[in-house]
Amino acid sequence: MRLALCHRSYCAEFPGQESNERLEFLGDAVLGIVVTEHLYRRCPELPEGDLARIRSAVVSTEALAPVGAELGLGAALLLGRGEDASGGRAKPSILADALEAVIGAVFLSAGIERAGAFVLGLLGDELDEISGRDELGDAKNRLQEMCSRLGVGPPRYALTEQGPEHAKRFEAEVRAGAVVGRGRGNSKKHAERAAAEEAIGALGATPHR
Repeated sequence: MRLALCHRSYCAEFPGQESNERLEFLGDAVLGIVVTEHLYRRCPELPEGDLARIRSAVVSTEALAPVGAELGLGAALLLGRGEDASGGRAKPSILADALEAVIGAVFLSAGIERAGAFVLGLLGDELDEISGRDELGDAKNRLQEMCSRLGVGPPRYALTEQGPEHAKRFEAEVRAGAVVGRGRGNSKKHAERAAAEEAIGALGATPHR
């Protein structure tokens, strides 16, 4: 467990210490197989594409970081002084990596069955919630697939931004054939997703031959 919580910034200040990166690599693989098997057995009606999108959503930094924070991993991390001072204990990427390293540690200590139970205990509700949605996956991926299915060419995005550096707002426009979708957000990704959602709705309401 100590190794799972040892960030590379700590190792840089204390030579001879091993970081949690190898355990993170292992935990990522364990997480992937546990989530994949669970989805395969629980959702026999879903095609491969939907299964892949659910898995991607659940094993993402956005999903893992809050779980790591709830477990208290931030306070327990071994961080270098600079990383600690810059708010490293609350950084989503560090928390998500630490959680994967902990999963790797559980696997090495107790085997795949215990590791699977550990993962599903943490993420089972998230898996069930996402897999129960009427529409699955990232809006940009769904729009890409919809455009391909309708033969209207790939979607093309254009971005503009406003505001000071610390409070930027983004506006995205996406063209999918003759359809235009627009969206706003506090990041490029959120703005593009909102634009894609609007375009999906418009494409779905447009007659196609």
